[in-house]
Amino acid sequence: MKLTHEQIQYIEFLSPNLVAIKEFYTKAFGWKFTDYGTEYTAFEGDCVDGGFALGEVVKGSVLVILYSNNLEETKAKVEAAAGNITKDIFSFPGGRRFHFADPDGNELAVWSDI
Repeated sequence: MKLTHEQIQYIEFLSPNLVAIKEFYTKAFGWKFTDYGTEYTAFEGDCVDGGFALGEVVKGSVLVILYSNNLEETKAKVEAAAGNITKDIFSFPGGRRFHFADPDGNELAVWSDI
């Protein structure tokens, strides 16, 4: 998948049963999954990738994740636009990211592989 600066490229969902959710999406749409331990599974797409984390589904449980070529610069732009940083920059397998809330309280994240 092409990484495009400051565009949505990854979506996370919650699921209380990763086995069942993988079975559903595999059967319904032919999605392929990669497991990362027992509490996370990821899928790949042509336009957007995503994953399912173990957890109860609640309103607002989808996490939209944008890609950035420069994480610090993008964080500064979010702050300048009055976004609320909810999780400061942290490392994870594959890169770094931060989370923010928009003025309506919707949480999004921004990640970078550099």
